[in-house]
Amino acid sequence: MIKSLVKHGNSWALVIDRPILDLLKISPEQPVEITTDGHSMTIAPVGATGHQSRVRAARKKVNAKYSKAFKKLAE
Repeated sequence: MIKSLVKHGNSWALVIDRPILDLLKISPEQPVEITTDGHSMTIAPVGATGHQSRVRAARKKVNAKYSKAFKKLAE
């Protein structure tokens, strides 16, 4: 799905369609956490820490195992 930002006062907003909110089980009033790696953005409901902690643990494990390969790729 490709979306465009819309002007909202002095800011820009991304409108999330109702079917997407329903799929993610996010209500419009629910606070969300936005994270980025500098290239992409992730939006998750606040309190989804179980998922986040599993992702962090998996990322640590992969980084530890393949750190040399990642350094070579970065060169």
